[in-house]
Amino acid sequence: MELSKFKIWVLATRPKTLWASMSPVIIGTAMALHDDIIHLPSAMVALLGSILIQIGTNFANDYYDHLRGADNGERLGPLRVTQAGLVKPDIMKKAFIFIFFMAFVLGIYLIWRGGLPILIIGLFSILFGILYTSGPFPLGYTGLADFFVLIFFGPIAVGGTYYVQALDINSAVVIAGFSPGLLATAILTVNNLRDIHTDRRAGKKTLAVRFGSGFARFEYLTSIILACAIPAFLVFLTNAHYYSLASLLIVIPAIPSIKNVFSNVEGSVLNNTLARTGKISLLYSVIFSVGWIL
Repeated sequence: MELSKFKIWVLATRPKTLWASMSPVIIGTAMALHDDIIHLPSAMVALLGSILIQIGTNFANDYYDHLRGADNGERLGPLRVTQAGLVKPDIMKKAFIFIFFMAFVLGIYLIWRGGLPILIIGLFSILFGILYTSGPFPLGYTGLADFFVLIFFGPIAVGGTYYVQALDINSAVVIAGFSPGLLATAILTVNNLRDIHTDRRAGKKTLAVRFGSGFARFEYLTSIILACAIPAFLVFLTNAHYYSLASLLIVIPAIPSIKNVFSNVEGSVLNNTLARTGKISLLYSVIFSVGWIL
């Protein structure tokens, strides 16, 4: 079946993983709401900007992985539109540049409100989005991607969202930020586990390639467990927000994903696990946020 241009570009955004960019903004905004310092225009711009940066990163990844040969006919993951010949490489390059430019334009408002810290966060988010698969030492090819995903989809995104509304920050916000970062890392881990064989042949030294599939499985499980532990630690720290412990319920929908990761499955099964993990990230952010506010 021939795909429409709209469908092709939707697939290129990798929509099943975009929850990772929304979750930290939801949590940061909920914590600002609880503190009676919510600034809705900033929250909305931060949400759109976060989504655009992830889309730009995905477009850049699509482009550079094609150039490096990491995306080929042997990979088991979802369709990569540049490798499949559905989008010409020069068009994809222009697309990710445009998306990052739009994110920066949106960010001007946040910079006007939040000043230098927001400028630094925005510029580094875009920079590392490009360096994820480009440059002489691309993060995705050296095993550093997991760390940067943890930090930028975690405390930086949550903290930045909170700061641009409150113009202040506190330790609880930073600690809370590690949960969406860990769940975003879990999404990346599934991706790397699925692609371990093709990545190894392409010289893409993800942590799964460097340390093996057993390590990747342990990393996935650890990311889920630690994400669930953070609400309990925050309740202990603040002696409040007990309803946020309800976010531990994500363990229930996570069980089938954990089973899949620890089974010798590949291809479409892990693609479904990746999508499910993205939904778990969103579910966590919503339950935690409601619980924190209550």
